Amino acid sequence: MNRPFKVLGIQQIAIGGADKHRLHKLWVEMLGLEVTGTFKSEKENVDEDICAMGKGAFKVEVDLMQPLDPDKKPAVHTTPLNHVGLWIDDLPAAVAWLTEHGVRFAPGGIRKGAAGYDICFLHPKSNDEFPIAGEGVLIELVQAPVNVVRAFSEIF
Repeated sequence: MNRPFKVLGIQQIAIGGADKHRLHKLWVEMLGLEVTGTFKSEKENVDEDICAMGKGAFKVEVDLMQPLDPDKKPAVHTTPLNHVGLWIDDLPAAVAWLTEHGVRFAPGGIRKGAAGYDICFLHPKSNDEFPIAGEGVLIELVQAPVNVVRAFSEIF
């Protein structure tokens, strides 16, 4: 197929738990990831630490998430591997093309994500109108900044 965009690499993985301090113990204290930021959102019911491994264009985020209210949705802690984020070289083109080809997106459209990049999500479940989805996995598409697009184009 002739796609008007490229998936460049993994931008992030998001891991949910009832208590992000337990996740912090493993990922930061034991494995040595650096905490580079935090994000809280009532709308998304999340309190997260944004961690990093790798450097520059090849840095991968590991988001350690807990719900602000464990009884509300979205329940960021009920699926331990909450979602996978993919760098995309042209997010608007990707969304348009994927939608035309039957891919289901989660509500919210393209918007600023926790790390400041434009993002949107592929829905984990398909439906009759959009028969292609993440088959149980929430997938975040992330607009790659120019330096990431350039770095990946130099190696591929």
